[in-house]
Amino acid sequence: MAKQMIMGNQAIALGALKAGVNLVAGYPGTPSSEIIEFISKYNKKTGTYVEWSINEKAAAEVAAGASYAGSRTLVTMKQVGLNVASDPVMCLSYVGVKGGMVIVSADDPGPISSQTEQDTRNFAQFSKIPCFDPSTPLEAYEMIQEAFEVSEKYNTPVLLRPTTRVDHAYESMDFPELSPCRQAGQFVKDSKRWVIFPRSSYNNHKRIFERNESILPQEFSKSCWNKIVTIGGGSLPLVLSDALASTSRGGEGGGSLPLAPAADASSATPSSGAHPRNAPAFAAGGISYCYLMEALEILKAENPDNKAIQNVTVLKIGTPYPFPAPLAIEFIKANPEITVFEELDPVIEDALIHICGTEKLNCTIHGKHDKSVPEAGELSVEYVKNILLTQIFSTTSDPAAQSPKTEAPSLPIRPPVLCAGCPHRGSFYAVKQAMKGKKTAYCGDIGCYTLGNAQPLDMTDTCLCMGADITMAQGFYHNEPDRYCFSFIGDSTFFASGITGVVNAVYNQAKQTVCILDNSTTAMTGHQPHPGTGVTMMGQIVEKISIPKILEAVGVNPIIEVDPFDQEKAVAAVKEASEAPGVSAIIFKSPCISIAAKLGYPKPVAKSVDNEKCIGCRKCINELGCPGLSLSTKTNAKGKQIVEIDSALCTGCGLCAGVCPVKAIN
Repeated sequence: MAKQMIMGNQAIALGALKAGVNLVAGYPGTPSSEIIEFISKYNKKTGTYVEWSINEKAAAEVAAGASYAGSRTLVTMKQVGLNVASDPVMCLSYVGVKGGMVIVSADDPGPISSQTEQDTRNFAQFSKIPCFDPSTPLEAYEMIQEAFEVSEKYNTPVLLRPTTRVDHAYESMDFPELSPCRQAGQFVKDSKRWVIFPRSSYNNHKRIFERNESILPQEFSKSCWNKIVTIGGGSLPLVLSDALASTSRGGEGGGSLPLAPAADASSATPSSGAHPRNAPAFAAGGISYCYLMEALEILKAENPDNKAIQNVTVLKIGTPYPFPAPLAIEFIKANPEITVFEELDPVIEDALIHICGTEKLNCTIHGKHDKSVPEAGELSVEYVKNILLTQIFSTTSDPAAQSPKTEAPSLPIRPPVLCAGCPHRGSFYAVKQAMKGKKTAYCGDIGCYTLGNAQPLDMTDTCLCMGADITMAQGFYHNEPDRYCFSFIGDSTFFASGITGVVNAVYNQAKQTVCILDNSTTAMTGHQPHPGTGVTMMGQIVEKISIPKILEAVGVNPIIEVDPFDQEKAVAAVKEASEAPGVSAIIFKSPCISIAAKLGYPKPVAKSVDNEKCIGCRKCINELGCPGLSLSTKTNAKGKQIVEIDSALCTGCGLCAGVCPVKAIN
């Protein structure tokens, strides 16, 4: 086995393949998308079935069917996708599974690319499903294999909860030899087991309670993922691994290197009695554990004479639910004061506080509740280090030695924008021009087109969750019938969660215009296929599912398909659709500029500005907001700065040429 730098999501994929997973289903969502994409590269070698399902609910249900038969299954999604999958997942907790079933729900502290900062660890407790929380890619690789074992041992789904920095970190690890997946199971009919009824749920609830409150806390307290690490005397019992975590947001410190156990680690178990009493004590899990250990190593090197820094104990939690209570009790008994570092919700902190109450232990727990640790956003090594310096340790070292002599300049603010040549810009602009002066509501959705809210387009009034644009527009209409209500949804999102909203609109006699921004891909998460593309993750070429036919079958009328870059026809289409009674639809069809060449579209030619004609009115910049347009240092005859086009960015879409009042763009 050769060592390679492996991304966290790839490590999760490899761990699942190593465990012999038979079926993998999911829905794209940053930061989890690469897991399925990596597994699909090896499906011919392993025989693993892989699919992008239309949404997370469908993925969980597909996996459940195979798991009932005894096959091992993996479901992947981001944390908000778990909301969509929650119906089957909650029921699976009660019904149980036969073949190992692991659900990867990738959390997104920050959030960096999500609507919420929800914490999957809390969902685990809510749904009564065991949860593993890796702190490095290597841990994720090993944890997912154990998660399959736990799933089959206790006939329960198991959650794996990596966070963005673990998903996208890289670590040097052995690339495993991959063998064919396990032999597929055979479904055995047993309606008493597989048909969910109130009485069976009652009996299973009692069994689940016993497992989560008595059995697993004992088992997890002996797990290698939960341990008490003693830091004393010489070097720290942890060394830097090769995992390279991405840089945290500016102002909160730079990136960090996650830490892995050293071969000669001097960690003490609860039964050994080796951990010192009254030393500074901490608890952490996930990537926060790595941040804490690296911060302690830095402080240890900077303050060799500070005895408090040289003598520390840390409780590492890798299975936050069920919580390893026996291990935690021993840790609390030895430490009258504990500070908890974790991202998102105070899950570990609350568990320790609960134990203090039920066991009547005298210990002060610091963390998010008393504002010792930030209650929202990401942590970082620098952030943790500053907390340690200001709240835990009193240092006597030279402050100049602890900070750079010259401060790095702040990074420029770079808000996300629609790409140059993005067809969504033309779609938004056409609706904006057609509806000037009218009372409107523009309901947006989750995708690249959420960026339609930015100036100068300003065409997204609301954005809640996937599919909500269509149904929220109905609420606006029923509340204010004189308002023109528009919804904007992508082609992939339409299949995922838009169809039911359209059915609801037609059935309940709403008046709205559904704008489907069809760019022939799932662009925001990495150009994954969807039912309208005619390609599956198994490489099969299948018949494309027609969006116009779905709309027609539901009863939408009119259904107008138009190229958003043909502004004259696009504006006319919007006017026609907006005045039609009932539910109308406009399909703005043009490929994402990133895949246009792959789909056979001709290579675009960049536009240019005629310096003699440009009057410096800036209409193209002020109305479109295309990143390919900017002001030049050159001026025209009247002394006004003229516009220039960045040929490296311009795709030749021609939208700006149509906007220019003097036809200065060629």
